[in-house]
Amino acid sequence: MRASLEVYDLTAGARVVLQTDRLIEAPNWSPDGAELLVNAEGLLWRVPLAAPDLLAVDTGGIERCNNDHGYAPDGRWIVFSSHHRGLGAEMYRVPRGGGAAEVISNEAPSWWHGFSPDGRDMVYAAARGGRLIDIYRRGFMGGPEVRLTHGEGQSDGPEFSSDGRHIYYNCDRDGHAQIWVMTADGAGHRPLFSDDRVNWFPHPSPDGRHLVYMSYAPGTKGHPRDVPVQVVLCDADGENRRVVLAFVGGQGTMNVPNWSPDGGAFAFVRYG
Repeated sequence: MRASLEVYDLTAGARVVLQTDRLIEAPNWSPDGAELLVNAEGLLWRVPLAAPDLLAVDTGGIERCNNDHGYAPDGRWIVFSSHHRGLGAEMYRVPRGGGAAEVISNEAPSWWHGFSPDGRDMVYAAARGGRLIDIYRRGFMGGPEVRLTHGEGQSDGPEFSSDGRHIYYNCDRDGHAQIWVMTADGAGHRPLFSDDRVNWFPHPSPDGRHLVYMSYAPGTKGHPRDVPVQVVLCDADGENRRVVLAFVGGQGTMNVPNWSPDGGAFAFVRYG
């Protein structure tokens, strides 16, 4: 068994959805709660929760998909990042039922990470002009991108808060990756808390009550796979942090939005 796709219910704990010899990554939960979306072997796969199985998503021949993907809030679209054209990661959208995919990023590389609650804007990580990775925002249906961080450190994993007023992200500007928050227009950057662990990929819950993130041991460089990690749950303001899971994971465990629509559970992958 290479990967175990699981769900952690805030009241009932963890349960296994699917185990496979494939290297699957980065589960998203569909807005209707019916399925999870993962990537494996350069493709996207849906996993119906009523009858778990890996069912390929038709992306119109676009391959080399990575672990930055998710559903639009209205459930009509899947957005994903791919190296298909060899230009670096580019963002694409495809109808949820599959079909022809179209490029929606202004430049490469661009790694999609989240939507505003109304679905109008996307937030993503990108590298421009050889600079460090920064956080950007732009309209889902087009328009110029707006740079929200300015080289203060490597920034990644941005996601909107449930009310759309803030964006959570991780950044190493103070020496190692910590969880940060800013207003949706890129002002008021501040760390949510500070500790000696290397913390990545904050995911605020849809009900606005919680935040879950992945935590590496002190001194970890980047966000590697197949190492001991902790999954930490806390209040949306960073208070009451507590480790709810500890296992072998890392890159691919929970890179992108992973909460159930009601905020009562989140999905993750552990590796064997």
